[in-house]
Amino acid sequence: MFYKIVLTLLFVVYGFTANAAVKIQHWQTSSGSEVYFVENHDLPIIDLAVNFPAGSARDTKATSGVAGVTRYMMTLGTEAMSEEVITNKFADIGAIFGGELDADRAAFKLRTLTSEQAKALETFNKILHKPDFPQAILEREKTRIVAGLKEAAMQPESISNKAFMQALYPNHPYGLDENGEIDTIMAMKRDDLVSFYQTFYTAKSAVIALIGDMTEPQARETAEKISKDLPHGPTLTKISEVLVPTSARVQNIKHPASQAHILLGYPGLKRGDADYFSLYVGNYILGGGGFVSRLTEEVREKRGLVYSVYSYFMPMAELGPFQIGLQTKKEQASEALTVVNATLARFMQNGVTEKELKAAKDNITGGFPMRIDSNGKILDYLSVIGFYKLPMTYLDDFNKEISKVTARKIQDAFQRRVKPENFVTITVAAQ
Repeated sequence: MFYKIVLTLLFVVYGFTANAAVKIQHWQTSSGSEVYFVENHDLPIIDLAVNFPAGSARDTKATSGVAGVTRYMMTLGTEAMSEEVITNKFADIGAIFGGELDADRAAFKLRTLTSEQAKALETFNKILHKPDFPQAILEREKTRIVAGLKEAAMQPESISNKAFMQALYPNHPYGLDENGEIDTIMAMKRDDLVSFYQTFYTAKSAVIALIGDMTEPQARETAEKISKDLPHGPTLTKISEVLVPTSARVQNIKHPASQAHILLGYPGLKRGDADYFSLYVGNYILGGGGFVSRLTEEVREKRGLVYSVYSYFMPMAELGPFQIGLQTKKEQASEALTVVNATLARFMQNGVTEKELKAAKDNITGGFPMRIDSNGKILDYLSVIGFYKLPMTYLDDFNKEISKVTARKIQDAFQRRVKPENFVTITVAAQ
């Protein structure tokens, strides 16, 4: 516990110097894993992450949920350690272990004091290399997941999110629920997890990100230990291309909630997309800038029609969603949606003003140092840069690219990439 407290305090108090250049080193391990490393001796801490192309888009309709269960079950037991032993080993040395899953990626993270690196990495590697997916724990987790799915099926926010993704990606794995479906979870077998692990958690597909109190030779040694005993599976195919909607789709779902939950959108952009910065700045003005955005001003501030309204692009390996979301009283749902669509139409037709553009660019570039002011934040960027093969100079170039955005580029990008006439619109409300 003492180590955990010290580690947490050090991380909070001493962040990575925001104005310092982030020098990224890159190489491959002997087993073929990609490694991205930033050396930083400001703290006696090491942060690392390992990302695999093992997200929920690797599921099928028949196996929905296998990706998520596999990643989570890897943390619950190995050939040599039980779930309790794993928890205690990390706790005893104050190491922080975690992970995450989305449609594209499955990730594992570790933060440890430099002095405890060897012990922490030993446990971490056993989780990656020797998961045994205990049958009893699998049955326990299946029961828990099914209970969660039944509860989510009653919540309007969960219902709208699921329906939106299914409507936006009807024949694509991005439309699958990463938590799975009740029937696919109930049918899941231990062999399904083992097969998924052997196929997608391979050395050649792994992206290892490291930052902290180690030298390059030490980072190379650490990466080799992580990489060498991972499975040597087949070469993976890319996720299938997203087909954009060719007509509008509107779905109204009955629910007794007093609020209406509305989502609308269209497949937006990929990671590394040439239009990324124009769409990013444009969306900040449209609905991503909070109280200074047009949607908030028009729908909430001027008319008081919504509790919240927002828009965002979620770039992914293939076309991720451009999404507008709002919550309002059920009696105001139709009017609120009309104002949202009208605001978007004016934005698309007339573009942005120079005043709006300058304010957005100033806010974005001014806030960027806060995005790289800690090792943990830089680690996340290293993972994204490595996994999506973004330029090594991505962090250095970010503000430069923002500065190049013009009002004309924003209007052109939105008109080419966003098609409101073909939007998916989901409303969950009492009818």
